[in-house]
Amino acid sequence: MAKLSLRAVQKLTCKKRDAWWTVFLVDPMATRLLMVVARFRFITPDRVTWAALFVGLASAGFFLKGDTTSLVVGALLYHFSFVLDCIDGKLARLKGNGSVFGGWLDYVFDRIRVLACALALMGGQYLRTDDPRFLLAAVGVVFLDMLRYLDALQIYKMRQSMRAKLERTAAERAAAERAERDARGEGRLVFMEDLLRDNPATSVETLRAEAEAPVVDLHEQFRDQFPWYTRVRRAMLRTRIRPHLFSGIEFQMFVFIVGPLLGRILWTTTASAAMLLAFELFIMYKFWLSTRDFNRVVRDMTATPSAAAPDPAADWSEAASVPAWTTPGVPLAAGIPGQARHGVEDRFPSREERLGFPHHEQYQQYEPYEQYQQYDPYEQYQDHTSYAPQEQPAEPAHASWFEPYGDSHPDPYAQHPYAQPPSPQYPEYPTRPHAQPQPWADGGFAR
Repeated sequence: MAKLSLRAVQKLTCKKRDAWWTVFLVDPMATRLLMVVARFRFITPDRVTWAALFVGLASAGFFLKGDTTSLVVGALLYHFSFVLDCIDGKLARLKGNGSVFGGWLDYVFDRIRVLACALALMGGQYLRTDDPRFLLAAVGVVFLDMLRYLDALQIYKMRQSMRAKLERTAAERAAAERAERDARGEGRLVFMEDLLRDNPATSVETLRAEAEAPVVDLHEQFRDQFPWYTRVRRAMLRTRIRPHLFSGIEFQMFVFIVGPLLGRILWTTTASAAMLLAFELFIMYKFWLSTRDFNRVVRDMTATPSAAAPDPAADWSEAASVPAWTTPGVPLAAGIPGQARHGVEDRFPSREERLGFPHHEQYQQYEPYEQYQQYDPYEQYQDHTSYAPQEQPAEPAHASWFEPYGDSHPDPYAQHPYAQPPSPQYPEYPTRPHAQPQPWADGGFAR
């Protein structure tokens, strides 16, 4: 870590967007302390989080005394506690040793520090002045702090849910269309908020034009109603300041640092509470517009039917409406070959067709009795001169079969005494007792 410069540490650990209090009053001190504590292996992010909690509780102890000197010391200790609270995250990003438990521990300890300092600060002033407004101020500070962070967590959760649903809808639509967009990387979605987070100084139009995938903008209506917001945001991001000017961080700093240092605790608390509520309402309104954009995007994605998917309401009674799986050469699905087209009288596909199995009519070239046509059991008797005439049959085999039909034409097979005449019902089969077609072997008599 000794080889890293201050600029390199700031680039590795500082966020691209942060609160203006953190950018101007915390990061300059935190990055310099980080270069010192990062040299020691026994200093871990979790231990820095514990140290921030203890310093915050010490600040609450000074707040409880209530005199001017104690308020100043408590304010300075609270600021140092917040610096340590920023160092634990920067140390985790620098060394790459952060954990899920560490993130939870940091969040819980922040709430404990705010609760203890709020009760101590307002309780100390109530003990000194007997003014019940300080008790109401204590309740208000705790409530607003909890409201701010619970609202932030819930909005983040809902945004992730909307993004997941949009990505799932896009994946289902790509699968239904059976296109090659996923193979070319076109099946995924890109969100405008991610592009702006990675490229804060680039305009929305440029990011949309340079994107290699469809871009979903969940803040389009907000930008249309507040066009000046984009210019202000771009100007503020040049100094890493986020447009949310009064968040939970500024609220805490004004209540626990600015108020005690100025000696105007109630006035500062009231003003900061009003600013926090105003920005929270603004964020809620922005989130409401985002939900409208979300509904519009989902409606547009699901309104266009897939061209490759079969229409379940198709009319099977007409030849022009025969679906794709009955058309020769058109595959049923990936890996399932197309089927031969049947007649129009087949109103619905058979079970074999719906499951992808080939129909038996595809195998008309296969003849189950072909082996008997190729094998002639009387081949050894072709030379009939070696036998006496009395040994030959007096009449052709099975000649009695033709008597009921009254065929007046001469039998073409009669010239050979051992030639087999065809069956009158099935002329393509030789007339032999063992060669009669069976319904279970050839799919039925109807051919």
